[in-house]
Amino acid sequence: MEYQKYYVPEQSKFPIFAATSMFLLVMGAASTINSLGTESNTGKYILWSGLAAMATTLFFWFKKVIQEHLAGLDSAQLKKSFVFGMAWFIFSEVMFFAAFFGALFYVRSFAVPWLGGEGEKGLANMLWPDFESSWPLMSTPDDGAAYTLPEKNLSFPGFSHLLTWLPLWNTIVLLSSSVTVHFAHLALKAGNKSTFNLWLGVTVLLALTFVGLQAAEYYEAYAHYGLTLNSGIYGSTFFMLTGFHGFHVMLGGFMLAVMLIRSIFYNHFEPEDHFGFEAASWYWHFVDVVWVMLFLFVYIL
Repeated sequence: MEYQKYYVPEQSKFPIFAATSMFLLVMGAASTINSLGTESNTGKYILWSGLAAMATTLFFWFKKVIQEHLAGLDSAQLKKSFVFGMAWFIFSEVMFFAAFFGALFYVRSFAVPWLGGEGEKGLANMLWPDFESSWPLMSTPDDGAAYTLPEKNLSFPGFSHLLTWLPLWNTIVLLSSSVTVHFAHLALKAGNKSTFNLWLGVTVLLALTFVGLQAAEYYEAYAHYGLTLNSGIYGSTFFMLTGFHGFHVMLGGFMLAVMLIRSIFYNHFEPEDHFGFEAASWYWHFVDVVWVMLFLFVYIL
């Protein structure tokens, strides 16, 4: 009876380094957000330290995994564990965004209507009789609020201004990138490496284009609309959802860029053996689906 080999890797400190880096990253991000509008820079230093530590850890960790794979040390069973690992990682990301979408749903469907006096939990008659419930929330029941309200919002501007609406172009670019990465996958499975490199390069270019367009959108929001992270609940939910998604786009784009470098300079990936690229493409499709939901619930509805 033949037994399938199973490679047991040596003890590694990478998980400890990754956990420590993630702790620094999360604490730094929270501190940076809480210190907005102040002169404190401590949170930014912690945030950048966490990012640098995480990037360094992942670089050497994945380098080790790739070397083990190229040496033929893994097996079908281990490859299956990689698939389940990536699936659980994407599921955790789904739950991450579900929390933010849940917060948006609660604010729009319950909190703001209650402040406007709707339902049995309505408070406006006791506290703010002149407040009217609407979304995006461009006013506040508390006239003494410590934050600046936006002058305009980034919702659907009407068909007459459709072609100058940046979220529409973001959507076109990102959905196009999902198509190009699929073409790249088909080319790789067909053994056409040159076509694979072409379509994957186009995908990376589209990812960079999306990030550039979102940066332009943020500049427009800050400079011309008065919409900031500190612009009440609308500003908070808008920038937390779109900002975290933008970070995931940069992460996914970086993953695809690494796959492109591996293919062009190291001739990695075979038609029947290319899980590294497959995992990155799964993540990219997930990022696209999240954006479609963002476009619908943040910008349209």
